[in-house]
Amino acid sequence: MDISKILLALTSGVLLAVAWPTYGFVFCLFFAFVPLFVAEFKLRQKSTSKTKLKLFSYAYVAFLIWNLITTSWLYYSDAFGMFFAVLVNSLLMSLVFLLYHIVAKRVNFTAASSFFVAIWICFEYLHLHWEFSWPWLNLGNAFSENTALIQWYEYTGTFGGTLWVLLSNVLIFKTVLLFQQHKEKSILVRNAFKLFLLIGLPILASFVIRANLAEAEDYIEVVALQPNIDPYSEKYHTDDEAMKTKLLELASIKIKASTDLVLLPETVFAQGTRLGKYQLSEAHSFSQSLISNYPNVSVLGGISAYDILANETQKSHQSNWHQRGFWYNDYNAAFFEQANKQPEFYYKSKLVVGVENFPYQSVLRPILGDVMLDLGGTVAMKTTQSDRSAFALSNDVKVAPIICYESVYGEFVTGYVKNGAQILGIMTNDAWWGETQGHQQHWSYAKLRALETRKAVVRSANTGFSGFIDADGTVFKKTAYNQKTVISTKVPVYNKTTFYVQTGDYLARIAQFLALFIFLFAVVKFKRSGVKR
Repeated sequence: MDISKILLALTSGVLLAVAWPTYGFVFCLFFAFVPLFVAEFKLRQKSTSKTKLKLFSYAYVAFLIWNLITTSWLYYSDAFGMFFAVLVNSLLMSLVFLLYHIVAKRVNFTAASSFFVAIWICFEYLHLHWEFSWPWLNLGNAFSENTALIQWYEYTGTFGGTLWVLLSNVLIFKTVLLFQQHKEKSILVRNAFKLFLLIGLPILASFVIRANLAEAEDYIEVVALQPNIDPYSEKYHTDDEAMKTKLLELASIKIKASTDLVLLPETVFAQGTRLGKYQLSEAHSFSQSLISNYPNVSVLGGISAYDILANETQKSHQSNWHQRGFWYNDYNAAFFEQANKQPEFYYKSKLVVGVENFPYQSVLRPILGDVMLDLGGTVAMKTTQSDRSAFALSNDVKVAPIICYESVYGEFVTGYVKNGAQILGIMTNDAWWGETQGHQQHWSYAKLRALETRKAVVRSANTGFSGFIDADGTVFKKTAYNQKTVISTKVPVYNKTTFYVQTGDYLARIAQFLALFIFLFAVVKFKRSGVKR
């Protein structure tokens, strides 16, 4: 293998990695792919029988470094899961780059570059929807710590950020090739100006958008609890009665007559509650204890729940067989209670691969057995629901019950808003990954959902970060990691419906059409072309 091309691949991998939140410098993304593009172009010019294999190897080196540095924190929850996620995601990224190489040999620079942009966006879109879903490294996520630059996500979602990054890389790559061919400084000057506009105009637009955001139309007072229970040694060894006592002690510190919502973490009542007997549960007892003293308050929290099916005809592909001889549905659920109304429930519907959802189990179970990718939760097939819920508080303000991993999915979260949610409530347990970038990035990604929907975020983590985020991504209160605490504030209510909420990931749908069109064109017309000025 060529050392110079290996170094180019290494450079791309490092640049991609050091751009990532919550530790990196995001502007590296705007040129991170360029070294790998250069390596690919050199290989393409000296095509041999092993060119594709070499190209794949270089790409795999780059993407392996990126994945390993940015998501190695998965090791703290499950070593196999970390290696599986890193190795397989690097493989998929490399296959995307290989497909670009194959098409680039047959079309001109503009078509090849357009294909790369489109096919990469298609890859990210796939990661939002297939059963091996892992969108953590979607490029648009990288700006979560720089929300002042991306206020226009309310129009594009995170795919706008991905497009921004890829177009900048293509322009820089084109500049490199043109300068190598013609050695004219005017090329550098002209394309530097284009790059300045490409990066600068969206930033300028962002500041203009932020300066003209609408004021809040109302406020609700929220109390978020952070019990700080160790999921490895305490959570599943603490019964629900003891948990209720801990939570009541925490809530009593901040709750008052004007409190509208008390928010609890994901599966904070973890013992397993049969939904048909929920009225006898400690979750219900906890809620009623608060409501009896504070009739205005609503309680939203996480619970591990199940339903026993009357007969086999009621089961679905998500149902579980119990060794005692019956089928049951297992839920990672949210419960919602308020005075003089029946409890309501929402069932988590974007599931963690392995722990809550065994992907393509008819094919993989015979090969892997019951090996699970542990990103949090309990090991069982969870049952989901088809629609997103929005629970109405006593003042009719509606809150979304977003559970943990669901908060990483932009278009998915818009479903809550379409059903009336005016506040994004996130319940999570981020203690699985220890004091790493994992829980920090999970918190940071919640800012993206605020921008896309223009809704404030209220977040309760078992540990990790609990707090409140405004609709422009500004954090106005936040807890520390590994701290038993309670936090409260007045949260603004906004009624604006954004373009992204209405249209979803339209950029990805356009990219699918463009990628298919260019691919078919490349198949029917073989043409090698230089870079046009």
